[in-house]
Amino acid sequence: MDQSSAHSLAYHWEIVSQIQPITAPIEDSLREYSPIVRQLLYNRGIHTAEAAEAFLHPSLENTYDPRLMKGIDIAVDRIRYAIQQHEKIAIYGDYDVDGVSGTAILYDFLRRLSADVRPYIPNRFEEGYGVREDGLQTLKNEGIKLVITVDCGARANVEADFAKSIGLDFIITDHHQPNEELPNALCMLNPKQKGETYPYTELTGVGITYKLVKALEMALSLSTPVSTQYLDLVALGTIADIAPLNGENRILVATGLKQLRQTQRLGLKALIGISGLEGQEITAYHVGYMLAPRLNAAGRLESAYAAFELLTTTDSQRAWKLAQELDNQNRRRQELTLQYDLQATKQVQATYDSIPLLVAFDPNFNSGVIGLVAAHLVESFYRPAIVATELNGYIRGSCRSIPEFHITKALDECRDLMEYHGGHAAAAGFTVRKDRFEELIQRMQQIAQRVLGTKTLEPKLRADLPIDLVEVGKLLRENRLITALEQFQPTGYGNPTPSFVTFGVRPKNIKTVGTEKNHLRFDVDPAWKCIAFRKGELAQNMPSSVDMLYHIEKNAYNGNVYLQLNVRDIKPSNPLE
Repeated sequence: MDQSSAHSLAYHWEIVSQIQPITAPIEDSLREYSPIVRQLLYNRGIHTAEAAEAFLHPSLENTYDPRLMKGIDIAVDRIRYAIQQHEKIAIYGDYDVDGVSGTAILYDFLRRLSADVRPYIPNRFEEGYGVREDGLQTLKNEGIKLVITVDCGARANVEADFAKSIGLDFIITDHHQPNEELPNALCMLNPKQKGETYPYTELTGVGITYKLVKALEMALSLSTPVSTQYLDLVALGTIADIAPLNGENRILVATGLKQLRQTQRLGLKALIGISGLEGQEITAYHVGYMLAPRLNAAGRLESAYAAFELLTTTDSQRAWKLAQELDNQNRRRQELTLQYDLQATKQVQATYDSIPLLVAFDPNFNSGVIGLVAAHLVESFYRPAIVATELNGYIRGSCRSIPEFHITKALDECRDLMEYHGGHAAAAGFTVRKDRFEELIQRMQQIAQRVLGTKTLEPKLRADLPIDLVEVGKLLRENRLITALEQFQPTGYGNPTPSFVTFGVRPKNIKTVGTEKNHLRFDVDPAWKCIAFRKGELAQNMPSSVDMLYHIEKNAYNGNVYLQLNVRDIKPSNPLE
């Protein structure tokens, strides 16, 4: 498979309206919406007019009371006591955007309450992911009495016991899946824990931190509530962590994006400017692909404190200097990722057809970018992937997976071999001794073979329904459909951008665009402009009639705004259809 393999995979189209057509009773309950919008709502599990209203007009009034969360009363009481007694508090945050955003929120809020508080963000290269005993001891030596984690600690059973043994009170706030046996902390705020009473389980680390701040605010009966001022940071961390943009997350992100477009945070203003987004209508896409990578670059290459400082600084000059530093680091991160992508691809090419789990290892890989490389392998070959490197005498691995293979459950079966592991269904990380790495990989391959061996693995693209471009054009000219489609924002994981299929269209005015001429632009009737990214190779042999899977979007060029079809996939039309 050559380097273009990521773009030559044959996708299987799943057209939801054909698999699960809307039922008559639900169609009747959604009758005030157009047939297209009805099907879009139904595909997202929305079956009533009330649910449709809540979805299309997300409101903070529909969020849950934070006091429903298990353990939050204990956390609030202990934090209030620490403030009253002038105890030193440390916020132990993860080094990704979710963790850094949550740390910034809690730090800023506690500072407003005159708390004696400091952030502690571990160094990826020296300490690794999660809570570590050395870090807790450092805080204890500084006179810290209370440690509050953000976006880490769900599986820190040993570290919680250590904290207790040295006299540290330990509050965990995390959204990762905990072990069956929970850490012996003062309390844990985690909607995924056993016995949880909170109605929504998909909050991120920053989302849980926001709920803690909200609960503190309610307990203190502040005359001027400030918690909603942090929703721009909640949106930032939630989108960056690729959390489902449904339910309460959707409400928090939709509200937060409105704040982000008008943010008064000097650091975010500088980051938006350095990313070329000043004056634009910032969307979840801009956060996920432009702002978040720059913030993440700090923790990937050096220290995440630079990202934390950017989000909390009140010095305009410092903000612009930090934003420039992060932009430079992100460019370096891109160069390293490309270099490692080529090396990892070369390693797995010879075996990807015969084994279900891809593995690439190089002791010189930078541990800050191996997760990105693993993700690119999954995208290229549609197999779960492990990319590993050597650091401080151990092997550190980053895993990414496909829907058919729960990577963290697979690692759970090998827990006896590892020093640490944790993650989600689609992403995980581990640390293992060098002498156990080979056995770990052997066992993971056996698990993958057991789970995936009999399955046909093919990437899928989801489309909501087939549409007629002539009829849709009429609706768009009346402005009704585009307004409705915009109400489905913010889109992303858990709430995909509305996608459509049209059969038997005839491309014309075909040309390649982009600095490397690797994108495809063409027109189809009636008067639709189309863009297909990374499909420039089709320009020379485009079939006369094609089927397209795409979404409809606004595009701005030279001051003009027009609608275009963003084409995700193109197939030759079946002449028999």
